[in-house]
Amino acid sequence: MEIIAITHPYFFPGEAAAIEELLRSGRARRVHIRKPGGEEEALRALIEAIAPELRPALSLHDHLHLAPQLGLGGVHLNSRFPTPPPGWQGLVSRSIHSLSEIASLSGDYAFLSPIFPSISKPGYSAEWNRSELTAALRRSPVPVYALGGVTPDRLPALEAMGFGGAAMLGAAWRAEVPADAFSLQFITHPTARYDVVEGAREALEGGCRWVQLRSKDATREELIEAGHAIAALCRSYGAVFLVDDHVDLVHPLGAHGVHLGKNDMPVAEARRQLGPAKIIGATANCFADIAAAAAAGADYIGLGPYRFTTTKKNLSPVLGVEGYRRVLGECGAAGITLPVVAIGGITDADLPAIFSTGVSGVALSGTILNAPDPAEQTARTLAAIAAARTLNR
Repeated sequence: MEIIAITHPYFFPGEAAAIEELLRSGRARRVHIRKPGGEEEALRALIEAIAPELRPALSLHDHLHLAPQLGLGGVHLNSRFPTPPPGWQGLVSRSIHSLSEIASLSGDYAFLSPIFPSISKPGYSAEWNRSELTAALRRSPVPVYALGGVTPDRLPALEAMGFGGAAMLGAAWRAEVPADAFSLQFITHPTARYDVVEGAREALEGGCRWVQLRSKDATREELIEAGHAIAALCRSYGAVFLVDDHVDLVHPLGAHGVHLGKNDMPVAEARRQLGPAKIIGATANCFADIAAAAAAGADYIGLGPYRFTTTKKNLSPVLGVEGYRRVLGECGAAGITLPVVAIGGITDADLPAIFSTGVSGVALSGTILNAPDPAEQTARTLAAIAAARTLNR
């Protein structure tokens, strides 16, 4: 099924390279550059930074006169720019929001939205009659692409409905959260026996492939020094490396992303600073937290605490197994599919019950660091996670 990617509405460092990578990899057939309210010169600078041979695969939503000037292949009509540039010979697309508009479509293709509840616009959804939708799509004079809440797992259903393709915003650019690594996240914590670097080394030696650098009492200089060391360790083990809280250290340390607490930088601002390719995790204690984080562009959720833990101050209300089951149920009902990691005082004995709630992974610190042999404990925990996941399939 053909995929069209739509850019985020804001500009970010490295965006031209991200667009090029998406097109060269074949993950998208076209990229629509949509920057409502964006200044013309900023838009021109972005396009000029993209290789000329790729520009025919670009469609423009704003300042459409730039399309013929810069060699773009398409324009997308909207209320801001309702007509193509004079003499335009390239592709023309538009957006529609009802079945009655399909029969009178012209141009080359159209976006119909929202098909599913939107990921980027909370509350933006529509109820479609499946048979009426399919019948209208079959009669359409041009291909119609599904837009709104589209994720890769929904593509087969869209194809069955009769859509000619799918348009994605967040899902097209979002960093892939590796499932195997995600199942066990190690969060650093200095102890009397291990500093944060040695603690991370022990977890990695035991098989963990996801490390989050967290050391709330460290100075910035100490964090940077430890971060460089842990980043090197993660590279050598092929592990994901995240920084807690410090968005500004993600790029300097070469981290894969950041995890944000409820009192840290807002997810939306972190996304604007980091762009779509970095992983952003968000802490949550209830469904409302998760819904807000999903709408703001988070890639995964750290949901907790499971029980009281001494490694974190200012705990939110403890959830327990029933709390996880309730919140994950609310996510399912709302169509929110972000992976969720459970956190807070979890031990190996808790794993079968926790994974029965639908979480994708667990985050541990004390259980590993307080063991006589942390590397050995990590290996045991990974085996227990595999058993728990098999039990709950």
